[in-house]
Amino acid sequence: MSQYHELLTVSLLYFTSFFSIINPFGSMPVFLTMTSNLTKKQRTRTALKAVATAFITLMIFAFGGQMMFQFFGISVDSFRIVGGIIFFMMGYDMLNARLSSFKSIDKNEVNQYVDDIAVTPLGIPMIAGPGAITNSIVLMQDSTTFAMKAVLIGSIIATMILTVIIYISGGRILKVLGETGRKIMLKLMGLIVMVIAVEFFFAGLTPIIRGILNIQ
Repeated sequence: MSQYHELLTVSLLYFTSFFSIINPFGSMPVFLTMTSNLTKKQRTRTALKAVATAFITLMIFAFGGQMMFQFFGISVDSFRIVGGIIFFMMGYDMLNARLSSFKSIDKNEVNQYVDDIAVTPLGIPMIAGPGAITNSIVLMQDSTTFAMKAVLIGSIIATMILTVIIYISGGRILKVLGETGRKIMLKLMGLIVMVIAVEFFFAGLTPIIRGILNIQ
């Protein structure tokens, strides 16, 4: 019975940590603005592809993250810096309402757009960002038994399922907002994404500079 309670506690810890780090409620407005001119089917496809990309990424890093980092000589701080740059570019385009310019493109180009944004920036680094990647690596190292590893994988899957549900159900918000509201939300979220980008960038840059200058 004590082992059952321990696994229950671990599962709650794992799930809450991933859900709070990924924060699908926080990223949902960005998803909605980037897919606002897509059909419901295309929006669902984008959400599923983004979550699948994020899940595969987290699994790769959970099982081989440390080895990959050591082999390539890279750090999580580098991921934060790159993620910050990607977010900043995306936020700048949103602020200038450039993401809405694909309204007039043909079906093939829309499909290409869906494939592109589902992988980057939605899948990586919005869902599977530096925080989620680091969390998967650390928690996998802490999971010393098969049961704990299974709980970790289950927690990631549960978070991904909830993310898809939140993203897809958020489409109703677009109907309420209308065209003018959508443009306002696009610019507002662009500004927020740029702020997040700056936080990402300096969160990764600060430890590197401290290491170079030997600052504790």
